[in-house]
Amino acid sequence: MAADDRNAFEVYRDRVDRPLVRLFREYGAAEAHWLVIGMIANVIARIAGLLPPVVLGVAIDAVFTGDGPYSLPIVPDAWLPTTDPAQFQLSVVLILGAFVVTGVFTFIYGIAANNFAHRVMHAVRTDSFDLMQRLDMTFFDDKQTGEVMSVLNNDASNLEVFLDNALQNTARLGVMVLGIAGVLFYYNHELAVVTLSAIPLMFLFTLWFMRAVEPRYVEQRAIVGDLNTVLENALSGVELVKTSNTESHESERVETASRNYFERTMDILRLNYVYRPGMELLAGLAFAATFLVGGYWLAQGPPGPFTTELTVGTFVTFILLTQQFVAPLAEVSNIVDQYENAKASSERVFGLRDIPVRITDREDAVVLGGGDGHRGGRNGDRSSGNGDRGVDGEVVYDDVSFAYAENALVDPADADEVVVRNVSFAADPGDTVALVGPTGAGKSTLLKLLARLYDVTDGEIRVDGHDVRDVTVASLRSSIGYVSQDTTLFDGTIAENIRYGRFTGARVDADERPADDAVRDRVVEAAKAAEAHEFIDSLPNGYDTRIGERGVKLSGGQRQRVAIARVVLQDPAILVLDEATSAVDTETEMLIQRSLDRLAADRTTFVIAHRLSTVTDADTTLVLEDGEVVERGTHDELIEADGLYAKLWGVQAGEIEDLPEEFVERARARHVQRGVEGVVEGTVERETLDE
Repeated sequence: MAADDRNAFEVYRDRVDRPLVRLFREYGAAEAHWLVIGMIANVIARIAGLLPPVVLGVAIDAVFTGDGPYSLPIVPDAWLPTTDPAQFQLSVVLILGAFVVTGVFTFIYGIAANNFAHRVMHAVRTDSFDLMQRLDMTFFDDKQTGEVMSVLNNDASNLEVFLDNALQNTARLGVMVLGIAGVLFYYNHELAVVTLSAIPLMFLFTLWFMRAVEPRYVEQRAIVGDLNTVLENALSGVELVKTSNTESHESERVETASRNYFERTMDILRLNYVYRPGMELLAGLAFAATFLVGGYWLAQGPPGPFTTELTVGTFVTFILLTQQFVAPLAEVSNIVDQYENAKASSERVFGLRDIPVRITDREDAVVLGGGDGHRGGRNGDRSSGNGDRGVDGEVVYDDVSFAYAENALVDPADADEVVVRNVSFAADPGDTVALVGPTGAGKSTLLKLLARLYDVTDGEIRVDGHDVRDVTVASLRSSIGYVSQDTTLFDGTIAENIRYGRFTGARVDADERPADDAVRDRVVEAAKAAEAHEFIDSLPNGYDTRIGERGVKLSGGQRQRVAIARVVLQDPAILVLDEATSAVDTETEMLIQRSLDRLAADRTTFVIAHRLSTVTDADTTLVLEDGEVVERGTHDELIEADGLYAKLWGVQAGEIEDLPEEFVERARARHVQRGVEGVVEGTVERETLDE
C-alpha cells in the first residue's frame, strides 16, 4: 500500500520504533517497584523450587546408599549434621521449607506482577482514550469506530497478558535454565552437557519462529479492528437493518470479516502447530538423552569419552531437574506467542498516540470571557450554571476558507477540494443568523469551524474580537451550545443526560460540584424550558428513567427536547441549531421550535435549515452554494431580490408548481459528483425540493 493511500493511523503505526521498549520507558518506569518486587519474588520462588531435587539426591547418597558425604552447595560442611537420622530430619525440613518458600513467594510474585501489568494497562488505555478525544475531527472522519475500539480494548488487554504472563514467565525461564544448568554442572559437568545439548537448537528454532510469525500478528491485529467495525456498524444500525430486510447482507459482511480473521489466526496457529510440538520434542529429547546416558553410566560405568563418577543420588537429581527443565522450555512457545502479539498491539497503541493533535491551545492563549475556561454558563457562578465569564457572543467571519485534507494528519500541506470559500459576515450579540442552501453547500462545516472542530485554511473567525485560535479551546467550546437533528444521548437516566456538559473542559473535583438537590432543581427548570418536563414527569421513574443506549427508549421528539434541555442547562453565549426540527412531526416541531425560540432569545444564534419557514425571522440569512455565500439579507430582502432563496421559498410555499430546471440540473450535478448513477428525475426533484 502506498504511503499516500494509507490513513494517519496506519502511517504512524508503521513509524513506531521498538514499541515494547517504549512501553516500558513511558509506562513501566512509573510502576517499576511492582516489577522489581515481582521479579525478586519470582527468582526466590524458582530457586527454592530447585532445592528439593538437590536435597533428595544428597540424602540418597549420604543417608540411604552411603555413596557420598552429606554436603550441600554453598553451605559449609561444619553447619551440617553428621549422623544419618539428623541428616534425614534436616532433609525433610529443607524439602518442606522449600515448598513453603516457593508457595509464599509465588503468591507475592503473583500480586506484584498483576499490579504492575494492570496498572500499566490502565494507564495505556486511559491515556490513549484521552489522546483520542483530543484528536482532530479529521481523524474521526477517516477512522472507523471499531478500529479505535480494538486499540483501546483488545490491544491494551494483549499488553496486560504480556506484562503479566510472558514477562514473568521469561524471568522464570531464565532462572530455571541458569539455576538448573548451574546445579547440573556443579554435580557432573559431563552429563550436564548431554542434558543441555538441546538449548542451541531451541534457540535457533525460536529465532526462526519469531521471524515467521511477526508479520502474521500485525495482519491479525488489523483484521480485529475491521471485524469490530463491521460488528459495531451492524449493531448500531440494527433498526435500519431490520426495516430494510438486509439481515442476510449484514450476515455476509460479518461472515467475510470473521473469515478473514479466522484465516489470519489459522496462519499463526499453523506455525504454532510446528513450533510448540517441536520445542516439546527437543525438551523431551534432552530428558531422554539424560535418562539413557545416565542410566547406562550407572550400570556400565562412564560411556565413551566420559570419565567422571556418577552416583545414584546425582542421577536422581539430574532426572528431577531435567523434568523441571522441560516444562519451562516447552512454554517458550507461549512466551513468544504473547511477545509477538504484544509487539503488534503496542505498535497500534503508539501508532494512535503518535498521531499529532493539531487543534491545541497556543502558549499565549487567553480564556474567552476572562473566566477559568472550563465550566459552561454566561452570567453567574459555578454552582448556578450561569458562569461569570462575560462572553458577549459577537461573531465575525473574515474571508474564511476551508479545504478538507484527507491526509492532513500525515501531511499538513495536503489539501483536497475547497469546502468553504471566502465567507465573510458578522453577527452581533443576540443576533440570529440563518444558513440555507443545498446539501453539501458547506453550512455545517462553516459552523464547525466556529467551534474549532476544524481550523480554517485561510482567513479568521473572531469571537468577541478574539481569533478563535488565540483563545483556549475549552473556553471557546464552553461558550457554544450545539443542537442537531442527530441527537446524541448516552445510556443512563434522563437527568444524567441533561446534566451532561454542565461541567465542561477540565475535570471538576467532587467538592466543587453543587449539591444534588440544587442540580436536580436546575435540571427540572431546564426541562421545563425545553418543553420536556411534562413527558419526563409521566415516565415510570421520571427523571431517573433509564433511556437505553443512544436514547432508544424515547421518541425522536423526546430525544430532541432532552438535548435542548441539556443546552439550556449549559446556558451558552452562542447557540448552533443544525436542522434541530427536521426529523419530527409538525406538532412536535411546534413544541421544539417554541423551546428553541425561548433558548435563542438572549444569545447569538446560528440556524441551519432546509425548511425556510423556520428562519423567516432571522436577522440575517446567508444562502450558500458550493461553499460560497451567494445571497444574504433578511427574508423580505431575499424574496425581493428574486434569486435562489426566493425560488426555493416559492417551491416550499407552493407558489411555484414546477421546480425550475436549473435546480434540477444543479441537483443532478451533485449526485454525479457523489458517484450516484441512474437517479430518476422524480427523485432528484424531491431531494432538491427538500433542500
